[in-house]
Amino acid sequence: MLQTDLLSIIRSLNTVFRAARICHALTDCGKKLRADACYHLAQNLLSSRLLSKNLKIKIYRTIILPVVLYGCETWSLILQEERKLRVFENMVLRRIFGPGRDEVTGEWRRVHNKELMICTAHPILCA
Repeated sequence: MLQTDLLSIIRSLNTVFRAARICHALTDCGKKLRADACYHLAQNLLSSRLLSKNLKIKIYRTIILPVVLYGCETWSLILQEERKLRVFENMVLRRIFGPGRDEVTGEWRRVHNKELMICTAHPILCA
């Protein structure tokens, strides 16, 4: 059982690596399209229980983030785009860390942005 799970994760990683190379090659399509495509291909890896959270963050930093930030040297970053980058980062981090448990009621809830920043010790994309 564990071996088949590991094989499926390895296949998923190979697919994500190939997709990241394709997304880098697609310079004509918009930034959001490239980022969403790469994120959706890596979704099952980011929510896998077999991978540690540190490894998931490394996958995000090495595979998804370069696709998102491709060509960022030429961007004139306005407040709206900075907000979009922050929203994208929070979406990925929520997928990695999963839901939080309320200490008082014991119910599952969505993790707040400040909790995500504490979990990662610092924001990855925007300061």
